[in-house]
Amino acid sequence: MVPEARIESDGTRYGGRQVSAPRPDPVLKAQSLPELLELRAQHTPAATALRYFDSGGNHWTEKSFAELHRSALLNALFLADLFRDRHVPTRAAIIMGRRPQWPEVFFGACWAGTAIPVDPQLPEEEILHILRDSEASVVYAESEHADLVLQYCDTLHSLKHVVIFTGATQPPAGRAAGLQVHMYETVVQRPHPESVVPPPVPSPGKLAAIIYTSGTTGRPHGVLLTHHNLVSNVKSCLAAVRILPSDDFLLVLPLHHSFALTASLLVPVAAGVPVSMVRSLRTVTEDMQQLRPTILLTVPLMLYKMKERAVHQIRRSPLTRVLSLLPGGSRIVGFRIRRSLGGRLRMIVVGGAACDARVLRWFRRHGIPVIEGYGLTEASPVLTLNPPEKPRPGSAGRALPGIEIRIHDPGPDGVGEIIARGPNISSGYHNDPEATAATFRDGWLFTGDLGRLDAEGFLFITGRRKNLIVTAEGKNINPEEIEAHLLRSPYIAEALALASSEDGKPRAETLSVIVVPHMEALDTLAEKRHRPLAEQEIHALLREEVRRLTSPLPPYKRPRRIRVRYEPFEKTTTGKIKRFLYV
Repeated sequence: MVPEARIESDGTRYGGRQVSAPRPDPVLKAQSLPELLELRAQHTPAATALRYFDSGGNHWTEKSFAELHRSALLNALFLADLFRDRHVPTRAAIIMGRRPQWPEVFFGACWAGTAIPVDPQLPEEEILHILRDSEASVVYAESEHADLVLQYCDTLHSLKHVVIFTGATQPPAGRAAGLQVHMYETVVQRPHPESVVPPPVPSPGKLAAIIYTSGTTGRPHGVLLTHHNLVSNVKSCLAAVRILPSDDFLLVLPLHHSFALTASLLVPVAAGVPVSMVRSLRTVTEDMQQLRPTILLTVPLMLYKMKERAVHQIRRSPLTRVLSLLPGGSRIVGFRIRRSLGGRLRMIVVGGAACDARVLRWFRRHGIPVIEGYGLTEASPVLTLNPPEKPRPGSAGRALPGIEIRIHDPGPDGVGEIIARGPNISSGYHNDPEATAATFRDGWLFTGDLGRLDAEGFLFITGRRKNLIVTAEGKNINPEEIEAHLLRSPYIAEALALASSEDGKPRAETLSVIVVPHMEALDTLAEKRHRPLAEQEIHALLREEVRRLTSPLPPYKRPRRIRVRYEPFEKTTTGKIKRFLYV
């Protein structure tokens, strides 16, 4: 049961603070996503819901909650009209990048049926797999992906309609009779027969979305999420984090990402505060200066890049570089950094993967609070969050209100598999009963992550169960632990710990690591030595760093083999290394 959520607090004690608010927001009585948007539009119709850059007019523009609700309703009516005489589920795949239409299409799709967000950056074969596996009956896409869909439409047997945002693509002759192509401009202007009435508000248990996990070990699973799952997670988030009427969320992550969908779209809609969409990842800093957000939700990879850009700017400015060396200089530099990020940023929430402790310390040292959380798509997705007032470094925080976290089968050190239970937990995977049975048991989500809980309920994540390395002597090694040690080196940008076998033996006897050098740090070292570094010197330096940083560990946790790689590892959209590519 989720505590009654309020916009400024939940009236309960969370993270050691007493939070209270004068009254709950009536919008949070919603039991489905369309109802959430509808109540918000009724309650604060003129308030800004979305802010985005109009490239045609070359200016920032806004859409109110009333306008967003109307656009979502038009999409719902369009879909209801298309499928009113068909006995097939209305499943709408959304394949698009940073378009302001994304939220209205999503709300409309889960109003009339089920939304299927798709990462447009996925390889073509994965996109087609998702469309087939989800049994998508309609696809919203930009011209590039519309061409792909139409090219392979003969293999997409559930597909009946394609909605295109740009271009004028037509289906091949073989499917012309059974497949209709629509331009999005006509969707939102299309007259509807009087017989078509707005679809009823979905029941809480109705399937709202099928979200495919990015996956670090192969083909993604389709996670089934109901309206109850998603709405309950929104309420839990609002019960844990104080959202102010003056807050403005910056949307950097793509909305097909479950973390972005819930925390950067649904939560602001429920709270009645704006979401500002950046133009692109290249313009984030410039956009922040213009939009002046107060809350940023991101993943570790993006946070790292923000830090690197700021460090680069400091090095380019002789004055800032001198100030950083003076007593109290961190505060002065921090002020300049915060000003470069718009000047109003009060909170960065990072999730989706483990975050480098060096990056967290750097932001905190410069007066920018970074709060870590933990979650999975299967949990809608947020499970834990550090209390903003009292974050615990190194921890993923405490369970959100209404969610229960336990450690399954803990060892002597308290480490075991993290399992979770609550109204936000999915019922399983689409078309995959075997994976569902393995992951969802007796109402609990078995996350596959390893961790421990301290006496105050703070969760510490140690690694992934499936990544566990077992030596020939039966010793267990969490590769994430080894990688965390290596990333303390200023000369190592990325690290991957793997099992090594000798003489063809099936079990790991030794541990090996692959490291990616931090080229800027090496360039700085070369400047100090007044000469470029030879490749042999770089390799020797990195090997010495690995030995130095792992020397405090037990002998079986010290890498025997060290490889240097100059290209970044291939990653998922959340910044996790795709380990299966390097095993």
